[in-house]
Amino acid sequence: MPTIFRKGPYRFYFHSHEPNEPPHVHIDRDASSAKFWLEPVELARNIGFPPKELRIVRDIILENKKNFLEVWYGYFGIIG
Repeated sequence: MPTIFRKGPYRFYFHSHEPNEPPHVHIDRDASSAKFWLEPVELARNIGFPPKELRIVRDIILENKKNFLEVWYGYFGIIG
């Protein structure tokens, strides 16, 4: 599970065995976990994050979307 970014209490990563899914990131903080698609940025799954915090996480993803996509495509060897 390559960690691609950390900000405050959040760890952003993807699983190395998910190349057939659209680009996305997983986010963990303590016992909470979420998954966001990157194109477009939208919530795919949430376990434990309250709505206000999901908005914070989404804003972080929007600010870093270009980098996340570059890392995703670079890791899986896909031209984006």
